[in-house]
Amino acid sequence: MLLHLQQATLRLGARSLGPFSLRLAAGERMAILGPSGAGKSSLLKLMARELPPSSGSLRLDGVELKAWTAADLARRRAVLPQQHAVAFGLPVELVVALGRVARPADKEQARIVQSALLQAQAGHLLGRRFDTLSGGEQARVQLARVFAQLWDEGGGLLLVDEPLAAMDPGLSLDLMQAIANFAQERGHALVAVLHDLNLAMNHFERLCMVKDGGLLADCDAIPAVLPLLEQLYGMRLRLLQDAEGLAVLASRPRAMAQAR
Repeated sequence: MLLHLQQATLRLGARSLGPFSLRLAAGERMAILGPSGAGKSSLLKLMARELPPSSGSLRLDGVELKAWTAADLARRRAVLPQQHAVAFGLPVELVVALGRVARPADKEQARIVQSALLQAQAGHLLGRRFDTLSGGEQARVQLARVFAQLWDEGGGLLLVDEPLAAMDPGLSLDLMQAIANFAQERGHALVAVLHDLNLAMNHFERLCMVKDGGLLADCDAIPAVLPLLEQLYGMRLRLLQDAEGLAVLASRPRAMAQAR
C-alpha cells in the first residue's frame, strides 16, 4: 500500500473536514470529485503533507507522512497546485529544473527537463521567461516540473489539482492522456482533483466523492456510480457509451431535473 489515510481529519478555522479513510496502491488512478467548496483541494493538500491532520494518521510506504524528511518526500511525491505563479521572471527550463532540487546534480538533468517539457506539450517554450507566458502555457510548464520531479522514480505519488483548468478541449484530452501515460509507465499512483466528469470517467479507475467536507463514496468508475454522482451534484445524469467503451455523461440543468 503506497498511501494510507486512516480516520484523518483536518481543521481549517472553525471548519472540520473528514474523517477520511483511503488506501491507494502504486499504479492506481483516483479522481477526487465534488461541488465547489466541498474540501477536494484540502484533501489533496492533506495527502501532500501541505496541511497537517488534526487527528488520525497518514502513511506513505508504511511510514507516517510527518516522519519523512522534506528531501525524501520530494523524491517520492510531486504536487501540481491550482495556482502557477512564480515570484520572479525565471527561464522556463529553470522552473522545470526546480522539480529536481532534492536530487543530487546529474548530467542527465538537461535532457530530463527537455523531455518533461515535450511530454507536457511545452517543448516550444524552451528559452522563454515564465512570466511572459499565458495561463495555459504556465500550467504546462508546471506540469513539466512535476514530470521532471518523478521522471526517474518508480512507484511514486503524483498529486494534481485541476491540472487542465486553463486548457482548450483538445489540449485537455491530450494532456490528460499524457499524465495518465506518465504515471502508468512508472507505476506512480495518480490522484487528481477534477470538475470534468467525463475526464474522470474515462481516465481514472476510482472516483473519490467529497461532499460537505466529508467522504461521500470511494468507488469504481462504472455505471453503478451514477446515482452517487447525481446525489453529489444534485442533478440528473445519463451515461452514454460508444462501441469502444468511451463514456460521456450528459446532464440536465437543475431546474429541468427538478421539474421532472
